[in-house]
Amino acid sequence: MKFDYDVLVIGGGHAGCEAACASANMGAKTCLVTMDMNKIAQMSCNPAIGGIAKGQIVREIDALGGQMGLVTDATAIQFRMLNVGKGPAMWSPRAQCDRGKFIWEWRKHLDETEHLDIWQDQADELLVENGEAVGIRTIWGAELYAKCVVVTAGTFLNGLMHIGRKMVPGGRIAEPAVLHFTESITRHGVISARMKTGTPVRIDKRSVDFDEMEIQPGESRPYQFSYMNKAGALKQLPCWTVNTNAEVHEILRSGLADSPLYNGQIQSIGPRYCPSIETKLMTFPDREKHPLFLEPEGEDTNEMYLNGFSSSLPMDVQIAALKKMPAFRNLKVYRPGYAIEYDFFDPTQLSHSLESKIISNLFLAGQVNGTTGYEEAGGQGTIAGINAALKAGAAGSGEEKAFNPFILHRDEAYIGVLIDDLVTKGVDEPYRMFTSRAEYRILLRQDDADARLTEKGYELGIVKRERYDWWMEKKKHIEEIETFCQNFAIKPRIINSALEALGTTPLQFGCKLIDLVNRPQLNLQNLSEIIPQLKEVMDRPINRKEEIAEAAEVRMKYKGYIERERMVAEKMHRLENIKIKGHFNYEEIQSLSTEARQKLSRIQPETLAQASRIPGVSPSDINVMLVLMGR
Repeated sequence: MKFDYDVLVIGGGHAGCEAACASANMGAKTCLVTMDMNKIAQMSCNPAIGGIAKGQIVREIDALGGQMGLVTDATAIQFRMLNVGKGPAMWSPRAQCDRGKFIWEWRKHLDETEHLDIWQDQADELLVENGEAVGIRTIWGAELYAKCVVVTAGTFLNGLMHIGRKMVPGGRIAEPAVLHFTESITRHGVISARMKTGTPVRIDKRSVDFDEMEIQPGESRPYQFSYMNKAGALKQLPCWTVNTNAEVHEILRSGLADSPLYNGQIQSIGPRYCPSIETKLMTFPDREKHPLFLEPEGEDTNEMYLNGFSSSLPMDVQIAALKKMPAFRNLKVYRPGYAIEYDFFDPTQLSHSLESKIISNLFLAGQVNGTTGYEEAGGQGTIAGINAALKAGAAGSGEEKAFNPFILHRDEAYIGVLIDDLVTKGVDEPYRMFTSRAEYRILLRQDDADARLTEKGYELGIVKRERYDWWMEKKKHIEEIETFCQNFAIKPRIINSALEALGTTPLQFGCKLIDLVNRPQLNLQNLSEIIPQLKEVMDRPINRKEEIAEAAEVRMKYKGYIERERMVAEKMHRLENIKIKGHFNYEEIQSLSTEARQKLSRIQPETLAQASRIPGVSPSDINVMLVLMGR
C-alpha cells in the first residue's frame, strides 16, 4: 500500500467522518485514520442529534452535502420539533437515534464514498517539515503522508476518566487514550489546555417502573433532518420524564467529598450548559427536585440513557441515590456515569478556514477546538474537510496556486457563527451553540438552510447533482406558492363566513391572499381548506409538501423582519470587507487601549468586523483603526 494522500483525517468521530466525506466528495484522495472501525461516529454521550440551534447546524451540514442528516433520518426512533410555541427563528429539530444502527449507517456512507480509504490505527505523532504538516506516524510504525492533515481527535488526547477517586486513562469508556500526539503538535508553538466533560449512567430498561414516570412521545408529523427525503422506517419509541427528590439529593451530597469535581481531582472546566447532577445540587441548593429524561438507546436494546444525571460520583453513591426514586427502586445499571478530562488547542490560533496559523496545512475540528456536541463537531468537520481539499488541490495543481478558503459568515450559517466565535473569542469552557449566540437568527432558520447553502455547496462540488436538482425543484414550488398568494384576489362575500369560523375578522373590502396569510390565526393549511385554488397550487409538489408550504409561509409572514435583518447584516459586511491583517503593529498604536493592543496582537484578526467582535476591543478602538486607514 502507498500511504500518500491529498488529505489525512485523524479520528473517526462526528467531525472526522464529515471531514473525510467532504474532502473525498470534492475529489481529494482521502484517508480516515480511526482506532476502531466498529465505533465510527460513536455517540459517546446522548444518543440524539439536534436540539436548540444544534438542529439548525445539522440542516446546514445536510444542505452542504454532508451526511449527518441522512444518517439520523435512517436511524431515528423519535423526532421532535423544539420551540414550536415561539417564532420560526427558534424552531429546532431533534431526533433520538438507535446508537448501534447509527454507527453502521455511517459506516455504510463511508464505505460508499469514492476516493476515501480507512486505516485502523492510532496516530502517535504529527509529522512536520519546515513548519508544514506532512503526515502522521502511528503506534504501529506506519507513516501516512498527505498535503493536508485534519485532526479531529475528540476527547482522546491524554484522556483521563474519573469515577469517584478512581482514575483510568482513556478517551472513552473501555477505549485507550492517545498519549503522545498532543506534544507532537505543541512543540511547534501551538497552545493546548485541558477541558472536562461527562456522561450519565446507563440503565437496564427491565428494571424500570415506567408507571412512576411521565411518557414523552415524539411528533406525529413525519419530520426529517435531510432535505433528500430518505427517512428511515425504524420503530418510533417514546422517552420518559421523572424528577429527583430530597432523598436522592441527600445521598448525592453525602458523596461530594469523593467527587472529582469538588475534591480538587479535576482542575479543568466542564460544560456550563450541561452540568453534572452534583453541580446542579451545589448551584441550586434550594431546589427540591431536578428533571431527568430516560431515553432509549435503540429499538431492540434494553439499554437506556438517563439524561440530566451526568456524574462522576462514586458508583455506589450514584446507584444508591437513583434507587430513592420510585421509578428506579429495582434499578440495574450497565455502567455508572463518569467524567473525562482531555486536551484541546487554543482555537484563536486558527484561521476561519480552521487551518492552524502556526503549522501550515494542519486543520483542526471538533472537541480539539474546545467545543462540545456532535453537531458542532460535524459542522467544523465539514468546513475543515472542504478547506483541506481546496488547499490540497491548490498545492497539487502543478503550478503555485492561491488557496481561496471556503468561509461562512455569521449571517450565512450557524456554522459560521460557531467558527467565528471560536477563532475570534476563544473558549474558557466547552463551547455549545445556542440560538442566542447568533445575531441574525431570523436569517438562519432551520427551514431555509438549503436556500442559504446548497448552491454554494454545488459550486464547490461537494453537493451532488441529485441534491442540487431537488433544491431547485423545491425553490420553484416555494416561489409558485408565494407568487400565487401575492396575486390571487379574495372577495369578502365568498370567504367571510369561513374567516369568522376560523376566529378572525371578516373582510370589509377585497384583498390579496397574502394579506390573509399574514394574519396570526391563519396559515396556508387552513386557508387551503377553504380556497380550492390554493390547495391545487400546494398539492403540485410530489414530495415534502408540508415542508415546502411551511417554508413559503414563513417567508411571507416574516418578510418584513427578514428584510430588516438582511439590511443590518449587509451593513456589517462593509466592515467584513475591510482587510486589516498585516496592516498594523498593534503594540505601537498607543491610542488603542492596552487590552485591545494585547488581544489584537495575539489574535491577528483578518477583518475589521472580526476585530470588533473580540472581547476587550471597544468601538473607540475600531474608530482608531478606521481613522488610521484613512476612513
